[in-house]
Amino acid sequence: MTLNVNNLLTLLQDILDEQAGDGIGEVSEYQQIKRLVKNMMANNRITDDQLLQLLPEIYNYGREGENAQNVPEHIITNTENIQSWISAIKQLDIK
Repeated sequence: MTLNVNNLLTLLQDILDEQAGDGIGEVSEYQQIKRLVKNMMANNRITDDQLLQLLPEIYNYGREGENAQNVPEHIITNTENIQSWISAIKQLDIK
């Protein structure tokens, strides 16, 4: 089953929201974040300019989280970013 861009964005939003809410993230979640962003960027599936500018930031968040020694601190440090990313995704009116 191929996921469309709305499915990918919804999944990305859910992972980010859960990490921000729980204050913890698994390595597999960070790897998934990277895969989702890479997929969307590689296939030119995103047309929203604001989100296009944010995707590299989200990818770097995933990369840094994957290697973070202190995951809760990594999430706390990025809380404002995470909230702005979630807000940008929500503005796309994903169904």
